Amino acid sequence: MRHQVRGRKLGRTASHRKATLRALSTALIKHQRIVTTVAKAKELRRYVEPIITKAVQEDSPHHRRQAFAMLSDKQAVTILYDDVVPAVGDRPGGYTRVIKIGTRAGDGAPTAMIELVDFNDVKPEGKDTKKKKTRRAGRKKATDTAGEKTAESDSKPAKAKPAKAKSVKADDTEAKNAKAPKAETSEAAEVDEPKSETSSEDDKPKQDKE
Repeated sequence: MRHQVRGRKLGRTASHRKATLRALSTALIKHQRIVTTVAKAKELRRYVEPIITKAVQEDSPHHRRQAFAMLSDKQAVTILYDDVVPAVGDRPGGYTRVIKIGTRAGDGAPTAMIELVDFNDVKPEGKDTKKKKTRRAGRKKATDTAGEKTAESDSKPAKAKPAKAKSVKADDTEAKNAKAPKAETSEAAEVDEPKSETSSEDDKPKQDKE
């Protein structure tokens, strides 16, 4: 009974399990991305990340020998120190990523893709790469155009108001001028009327004298 025993046996003996993880870690370092079962991917992450951590700490013959003891592949050790370590930089752990991709066609086993984070070609969407929604962009444009229209409408009436005032004043003066002649004609009529009366009175005595 395996009470509180960490790790997965993967259905193998100790030597077979160690050889499997060694082969998977070598393939991961060489190709930066492999596809395997979910259980193997999770165990591989626990096996390969300490190797990368030691390689990041110092590039010395001693550390290279330790990496070779874990990988048993000279080419993998060279790629680890020449390509992987410069790409990792100052990353404090978390060098791998496990992504589940469904089940295997043969036996239905759950499969996953494990990859080195710094060699991922497709970058996750961040704040800078997010696409703006068309609705929000449309609203912004609408508000901008509305603001421009209101600004134009506010500026136009200010210029038009003096013209309207002038036209009103002109209409008032025209109306006054139109009313003035009527008053003069009425005064003239009043002045002329007494003349007609006096002329009629002058004519009457002449007729009487005759």
